[in-house]
Amino acid sequence: MAYPLTDWNTGLFDCCEDTSTCCYGFLCCPCLACTVSGRFGENRCLPLCDMLTPAITAACGLPLCVPPAALALRVGIRHRYGIKGSLCNDIASSCFCEWCSWCQMHRELKFRKKNNVVIVNMQPPPVMSVPAGFMVQPGVRY
Repeated sequence: MAYPLTDWNTGLFDCCEDTSTCCYGFLCCPCLACTVSGRFGENRCLPLCDMLTPAITAACGLPLCVPPAALALRVGIRHRYGIKGSLCNDIASSCFCEWCSWCQMHRELKFRKKNNVVIVNMQPPPVMSVPAGFMVQPGVRY
């Protein structure tokens, strides 16, 4: 059964919808990012990659502007909850509005937890059948 895709519960710039999240993100965005990562079920330290990766890659001569943890978590949240969007939009949000993106993800996870909305994408287990007259062991017919 396929579920229809939904929109994000709040927009990217809807900080007034949840001022506590907005203040948390403004005062300590790394702390908010670690909270989002933990609530999503990932390692709380994952967002620290976003702070360390640019320095490491720049030292090697490779410029990196896409924060890997923010992008991965945003795509993960979108896929887990069946939220409309595209990878291109996720990259743009993560690159140019990273703090707003973390706040939006935090609001979304709070909303999903409060309303207990879970969409599970699951495939049925594979079914194997044995053709008539097929013998697996000598002398044993199935």
